[in-house]
Amino acid sequence: MMGKEPLRLCSNEVFEDMEHEVRKAVEALLTRIEGRTAMDETLAPLTSFRVGGTAAVLVEPVSEADLEVTAEIIKLTGMEVLMLGKGSNLLVSDAGFPGVVVRMAKGFEQIREVNSSSVEAGAGTSLPQLANWAARRGLTGMEFAVAIPATVGGAVAMNAGAHGADLSGVLESVRVCSLVEGRFSEVPARSLEMGYRSAFLGEGNLVCAAKFALTPGDREEILDRMRQYRTHRADTQPAKAPNAGSTFKNPDGSTAGGLIDAAGLKGFEVGAAQVSHRHGNFVLAGTGATAQDVFDLMAHVQSVVLKSTGVTLLPEVRIVGEFERSSSLIVS
Repeated sequence: MMGKEPLRLCSNEVFEDMEHEVRKAVEALLTRIEGRTAMDETLAPLTSFRVGGTAAVLVEPVSEADLEVTAEIIKLTGMEVLMLGKGSNLLVSDAGFPGVVVRMAKGFEQIREVNSSSVEAGAGTSLPQLANWAARRGLTGMEFAVAIPATVGGAVAMNAGAHGADLSGVLESVRVCSLVEGRFSEVPARSLEMGYRSAFLGEGNLVCAAKFALTPGDREEILDRMRQYRTHRADTQPAKAPNAGSTFKNPDGSTAGGLIDAAGLKGFEVGAAQVSHRHGNFVLAGTGATAQDVFDLMAHVQSVVLKSTGVTLLPEVRIVGEFERSSSLIVS
């Protein structure tokens, strides 16, 4: 983009061992991206935990052309890639992420009607925004998403859900970009093998847009259900301290919050991280908390619940980066 200042990579530790020609090539590629780019970008403000270190490279693409350039950078450097939506389901280590973080920007926030009951939304679209858009048009199926703090792209990747429903029930297909090959493709929802808080996108694949099949319904009934869901969230979940929503997945036949409560862990603290007094399955990052505090608290909760019940609680929160392994956290 004309007039854009070249980025200087030499000061970044990740690039110190790279050949001079590679560093210069990456600089040149970054100046071709229309969206925002940054080096050593602090990720804490981009996650709901508000903790964590820096990304070696942050790219906020506004078009598929930007994604093609990003794919060139990844291919050239062999750097890891992390897709970031609203960061509401993510714990980034204090050491940060030594790769390319891709955060979808405004060019991917559009919503359009495909036909009377089908809608397409860009990956950067907020899930509550999509739910409200559908409700105003008397389309039912997205009510459950009205209070989920996620983007469409991130929600597809984890098959986000609430109130007994999830995206697998309404998703038709996704437009995917392979950041390994720089190619775009349309993938039917059935190919994503969507399960409880999971979907198979494939390594290095990024959701650009998603199509949803909704059903015409009574607008006032839809709006009323959404009001109930928002009220339920406000009444049962902590709202003040930074958190990532449900910390652990619900095991078969019980709830993570119930098991944590029964283990007497509400209010338990590690450093400035605390298990919420209001809801056992919420870990709060208090003032001065580090990502390591949150990690260690999660590991402690998992260990205590396993010893007391024999149930291994698996994280719903995605763990990114290197943590001190003074405490062990089973992630899958």
